[in-house]
Amino acid sequence: MRQAHVARATKETDIAIELELDGTGCVDVSTGVGFFDHMLDAFGRHGLFDLKVQAKGDIQVDDHHTVEDCGIVLGQAFAQAIGDKKGIRRFGSSYVPMDETLVLAAVDFSGRGQAYYEVPVATQKVGTFDTELAKEFFIAFAREAGVTLHVRLICGENSHHIIEAAFKACGRALREACEDDPRVEGVPSTKGSL
Repeated sequence: MRQAHVARATKETDIAIELELDGTGCVDVSTGVGFFDHMLDAFGRHGLFDLKVQAKGDIQVDDHHTVEDCGIVLGQAFAQAIGDKKGIRRFGSSYVPMDETLVLAAVDFSGRGQAYYEVPVATQKVGTFDTELAKEFFIAFAREAGVTLHVRLICGENSHHIIEAAFKACGRALREACEDDPRVEGVPSTKGSL
C-alpha cells in the first residue's frame, strides 16, 4: 500500500494528513479555511487519492500559515507514499477546462522540488481566501514532495474557476505520474536514480 501519515506541529499550525495514492478519491478535509477545503477536496477527488487533512492554524492572523503548512505536510506525505519510485510513470500532465478557464499542470517526480506557477488571477480574494496563497501552497508542496511542477493558466477570467482548475489539474497530473507502469523496470531514469 502506497500510503503515508504525516503530522507537523508548530506555534502557528497543527496539521495531520493521511494519504493513500491508490485510492478512490475519498476525501475528508478540515482546515478552517473554507475555499481551501474545497480546493483540497477537488485535488483529492480528481487525483483519486484517499486524503484526510486535519489542520488547525492561526487563522485569526490570516490563512497564510495554514495553507502553506498544509502544502509542506502534503508534499511530505507524497514523498513518503511514493517511496523509492520504482515502476512509476514519473511524468504526468493534465489540461482541465472549467467553463471559460483552461489550466495545464505538468509534474515530474524528479527529486528536485521546484514549482513554476504562472496562474494570474484578477482578484485578490475568492470569498475570504487570498488568491496569492494558491501559489504558496504549490511551492511548498513541490519542494517537500521532490517534484518539478508546472502550472499554467492558458485562458480564464473567473478567479474561482482558475484556482479550482489548477488544483484539479495538479491532482490529475500527479495521479498519472504516480501510477504504476508495468513496462518500467526499476526507477524510470537514465541515471538509475531519482
